[in-house]
Amino acid sequence: QVQLVESGGGMVQPGGSLRLTCAASGTSVSLNAMGWYRQVPGKERQVVATMSPGGTIIYADSVKGRFTISRDNAKNAVYLQMNSLKPEDTAVYYCQIKLLRQRDFPVYWGQGTQVTVSS
Repeated sequence: QVQLVESGGGMVQPGGSLRLTCAASGTSVSLNAMGWYRQVPGKERQVVATMSPGGTIIYADSVKGRFTISRDNAKNAVYLQMNSLKPEDTAVYYCQIKLLRQRDFPVYWGQGTQVTVSS
């Protein structure tokens, strides 16, 4: 059974940093597509950053140069380093995995972690 557990959220002042962790079980992060998404109340969930098994990374324009997605295959985890945080980064952040070796490429989500950027 695939499970994703996010951690590392919290409250930070503008300009601060946070590092989110997504710990995976039941499958390997190195073999699948991984991503970080965020959602604010009343709006659709939006992509923040994605990483392919080969290491291709795509960032949303709003976070380019400030956020970094990375992967630790040995720990079977994916990270999102967030620097120079802005109030508009406030959201619930979700980790996603897309299983590329299974039919129809099923997608799984973590439970989410709240990030609040406020002075």
